[in-house]
Amino acid sequence: MKNFFVELYNYRELLKTNVKKEIRGKYKGSFLGVLWSFVNPLLMTLIYAIVFPFLLRNTTPHYTTYLIIGVLPWNWFTTVISQGTSTFLANAGIIKKVYFPREILPISVVTSGLINFLISCIIIAIFLICSGIGFSQYILFLPIILIAQYIISLAAIFVTSAVNVYIRDAEYIINFLIQMLFYATPILYTLDMFPVRFQKYLLLNPLVTIINGYRDIFYYQTMPNLKLLFTIIGSGIILLYICYKIFKKLEKGFAEEL
Repeated sequence: MKNFFVELYNYRELLKTNVKKEIRGKYKGSFLGVLWSFVNPLLMTLIYAIVFPFLLRNTTPHYTTYLIIGVLPWNWFTTVISQGTSTFLANAGIIKKVYFPREILPISVVTSGLINFLISCIIIAIFLICSGIGFSQYILFLPIILIAQYIISLAAIFVTSAVNVYIRDAEYIINFLIQMLFYATPILYTLDMFPVRFQKYLLLNPLVTIINGYRDIFYYQTMPNLKLLFTIIGSGIILLYICYKIFKKLEKGFAEEL
């Protein structure tokens, strides 16, 4: 792991450049450009806010604000998984021509996703103000939740991006699984809609704790579950190490496969 941090430092300028490219290139050529970072989640939230209160008979106060706080971090996660899984295929040309630490590509995807999410938090701020909920001191716990989601996302795409080089159908399978995961994460609903005995199974999904964490500090304005969040960070670091080792093992055959 020491070599990982040394190489990352030595190629820090390339990392910065690649993060900027990911941010600018995502909507390159489109009329609205980076504004799609705001428009997409707003349109998703509008549809959910109109349809699901009738289907689920949801009576959550300020339901649209509740939704947007869940949709935005979910959008960050799904965008990162989608882009990260295909990042090596998308950059096959430069990978075959120039040497650089290959892990820079997945890290760039997650980091650019984090920056886009922080920018889109302007939407959360607007909804909190317009709904009258406002802000509280618990927003100071935001970095802990961001770290948890960053680690989990990076661990995931270290594996998915490497596997996708060998199995080209992997990205389609992964996208399908992500869609299924959406319904196992309390974005459209509250966790307490389920009996307590089922909630413990849902909590095996780390995104449940992460999404609830955002809602705790923004919507409910209460202390997030730090015990669960630090458990996710601790186990996430172990998972990240394992996924990185898998990535380095699979990386050896990239040149031939690409």
